[in-house]
Amino acid sequence: MNLTRKMALACTTAVLGTAAAAETMTIGITQNNVGVDSYQTTYEKAFIAAAEADPDVEVVVLDAGGDVARQIAQVEDLIQQEVDAIIIWPTNGEAVIPAVRKAHQADIPVVVTNSNIAEAGFDFIASFSGPDNITQGSRAAEIMCDKFKDMGIEDEAGIVQISGQPGYTTAIERAKGFEDRLPEVCPNVTLMETQPGDWNREKAQQVMEAFLVKYDDIDGVYAGDDNMGVGALNAVKAAGRDGIIFVGATNFAVGYEAMAAGDYWGSIYQSPVDDAEAALQTAIDILNGEDVPFLNYFDTPKITQDNMGEFTKPVF
Repeated sequence: MNLTRKMALACTTAVLGTAAAAETMTIGITQNNVGVDSYQTTYEKAFIAAAEADPDVEVVVLDAGGDVARQIAQVEDLIQQEVDAIIIWPTNGEAVIPAVRKAHQADIPVVVTNSNIAEAGFDFIASFSGPDNITQGSRAAEIMCDKFKDMGIEDEAGIVQISGQPGYTTAIERAKGFEDRLPEVCPNVTLMETQPGDWNREKAQQVMEAFLVKYDDIDGVYAGDDNMGVGALNAVKAAGRDGIIFVGATNFAVGYEAMAAGDYWGSIYQSPVDDAEAALQTAIDILNGEDVPFLNYFDTPKITQDNMGEFTKPVF
């Protein structure tokens, strides 16, 4: 395996590992924002490890740093390098479509990983590899509703939602899944307000602080991931409020620990290692001419305080 890793186009290139074999396939990946949270950091490490284990694969690893323009430039650079396939973790599901179209026009198959692009770009990609985020949101709503029923407050509860980064497909889909499913299972629960937490724990804490000032009674909080959910939990603890049920998606180590402490009720279990390995394998399978589902989902089950003993603590 030969690894070329660039944080941005202008960065110095470092080559690690052994020389590539004569018939290697070169796969480039442009990631969303590796430094923003531990999930993305773990994903990158797992992706590199999976590539290193395959002597027939050479990878070019890029990070957009959350910058749409940088990611578009990185895709164009990978096209110029004539890589065999491109994997993209979109910074914005709409904005990256023109770059993905260019790759398609250059006959380079594109695999979207983790967070899908907007449907308008589906004609230009070979496959999406990642979680079904709408299902995750739906399952989170079921977790919340089941808990309210256990508490006997399903006919009066009011909740708030802290969503992810605006314009980001994962954030949109998880919110949609939750908002569509909640009235089906708990029609009398009121979603009072939604505000973005941008996948950031400190931002989510600030959003929750504002909710606590605005609303005297909050029975539950749904956060688009546990990183934000724990930020909201920190705000509630600091305010001395109790009795609020927290449900997230993408169970982080901090969320798992909060569940073990009895402070956080449930989440959705999703492994960044599975995510990374699935994306790389999807690209390899496409290049080998194998049939690959257009929507190549991996399962992400419910995890709550009741069944968390069945799951290992996340490594991120």
